[in-house]
Amino acid sequence: MKTHSLNLISCAAMLSTALLAVCTPAWSADGPSLKDAYKDRFYVGVAINRTIATGNAVRADKVNRRMEQIAKDIALVRAQFNQISPENDLKWALIHPREGAEGYDFGPADAFVNFGVSNKMYLVGHTLVWHGQTPRWVFQGTNMPPEATNNPASSGNTNASGTNRFGSGQFGGDFGRGFSGPRASREELLQPMRDHIHTVVGRYKGKIKAWDVVNEAVADGGTNILRNSLWLQIIGPDFIAKAFEYAHEADPDAILRYNDYSLENPAKRHKLITLIKSLQEQHVPVMAIGSQTHVSVSAPSFEQEDEALAELETVGLPIHITELDVNSAMGGQRNAGADVASNAATTQGGLVDDANKKLADAYERLFKAFLKHDKSVKVVTFWGVNDRLSWRANGRPLLFDQDDQTKPAFDAVISAADDAPTK
Repeated sequence: MKTHSLNLISCAAMLSTALLAVCTPAWSADGPSLKDAYKDRFYVGVAINRTIATGNAVRADKVNRRMEQIAKDIALVRAQFNQISPENDLKWALIHPREGAEGYDFGPADAFVNFGVSNKMYLVGHTLVWHGQTPRWVFQGTNMPPEATNNPASSGNTNASGTNRFGSGQFGGDFGRGFSGPRASREELLQPMRDHIHTVVGRYKGKIKAWDVVNEAVADGGTNILRNSLWLQIIGPDFIAKAFEYAHEADPDAILRYNDYSLENPAKRHKLITLIKSLQEQHVPVMAIGSQTHVSVSAPSFEQEDEALAELETVGLPIHITELDVNSAMGGQRNAGADVASNAATTQGGLVDDANKKLADAYERLFKAFLKHDKSVKVVTFWGVNDRLSWRANGRPLLFDQDDQTKPAFDAVISAADDAPTK
């Protein structure tokens, strides 16, 4: 395994005058960077937070970084990656927290886009429609929930079942759980969805090249295909098709992704494939599959990841690894979900024995699988710049430590590219 050391260089060329006052030298890779090692294979990207996008020590994304640390983070992103995603600032609750056309807060998202464009990076927008981090006002309207009357049919509820060919029997009930008071009708929810997607995608048309249009809509367990979200309950299963339709209207040239987690799990993967094939039959413009790939040092094996990618390839779409990290904590070795609270709990208890070696081995397995399927895998995005900035910080899940220094896992990923057959 080759070792690639890091040297310090001047940061004067990359930072504003204000930041230069506290800037410590940033570093550049002495050997090949991640983006160079994989330049003939796929984009290698990273999710960045607001401190990196703006170059300011703002308190956002639960991050508290000093200016000299931010300078190093920015240098790392520029040196190692050629694609970026925003960790939070394009989610509905951040960019559109208040109702109506005047309710947008574009500043942080604009900073993200400007950072990517100025550094000639491939930009991904995350995310347009999701059950999480969506303000309550989006789902409020004129309809009372069905349990508020003895005769739901007489309440004026217009929550149609949609046009998805699965049929209503596979989606399950418990309509309205966790949301009390008047809610939107189908049309009352479709309108803000359309307006939001047209406004946000339209604003960054031609700059953001790919979008996570719908995020995490597939159910984890049971027989239902879709998660019982308010989007499903109010609009019906065709909320996914509508979201893709609106995004395609807003930017016909953008790559539109469906994004989900735990696709290493065969049962969930098969649900995802069923969903995608149904959307394709309906001529919905879904153009890529996003596999989050929040995994652990214990699993998946190379064979399991190889099998997952091979099965995803059967739908004939590009595959984007959208939120890659590998948990090294003793807790959570069987957790491949994406719930923030559960991951915070399962990354407790200290690291596994020989964590750095096991992390390196896990990343080597994953990247060998990605390389085997590089005709389909077009983007690989790490979910966080370094361990300190990761949502799974206690699990030390990334290639760089809290000081932006490489770990053995970095060398393993570079070596996987070095050892791969030349294209």
